[in-house]
Amino acid sequence: MVCVLERQIFDFLGYQWAPILANFVHIIIVILGLFGTIQYRPRYITGYAVWLVLWVTWNVFVICFYLEAGDLSKETDLILTFNISMHRSWWMENGPGCMVTSVTPAPDWAPEDHRYITVSGCFLEYQYIEVAHSSLQIVLALAGFIYACYVVRCITEEEDSFDFIGGFDSYGYQGPQKTSHLQLQPMYMQIPLDNN
Repeated sequence: MVCVLERQIFDFLGYQWAPILANFVHIIIVILGLFGTIQYRPRYITGYAVWLVLWVTWNVFVICFYLEAGDLSKETDLILTFNISMHRSWWMENGPGCMVTSVTPAPDWAPEDHRYITVSGCFLEYQYIEVAHSSLQIVLALAGFIYACYVVRCITEEEDSFDFIGGFDSYGYQGPQKTSHLQLQPMYMQIPLDNN
């Protein structure tokens, strides 16, 4: 949860709307999963496990996006910002060791409401920081998925082992029993049929 909140903050700083939305949904589902675990609700935990599969898929997409796998390009605004803004990852300008310098005069094609900069001297490029964030989320999601499956199995086994008619007989408690030397035999009865 802490890692997702940290990631949410940096996505807000970079105005990346698709990751903000995905992180928000993930936070809600994690809360529902925790609620399901505390309240012994296997449906909530199963929903959490299904969401984790989608969460891993999203993070694999983010990794492929920043590493420019296939036809993906990290320079497009449409995917992560819904083409609302021209912002990029917050780490692009604020990464470890990055030196930001403004370019003056700005080129003619640069929008008036944005500054035109160059970034140099970064110890680690921003795309690798984003890939590291997504990789950490995948590892945590896999651990969460395994835990969710285990908890659902434990809850369903506990429900199956409870004897609703005999009380707690299935847990090993046996009351005092009388010993009898009579062997019980089944008894068959014939029921007369009414011809009316």
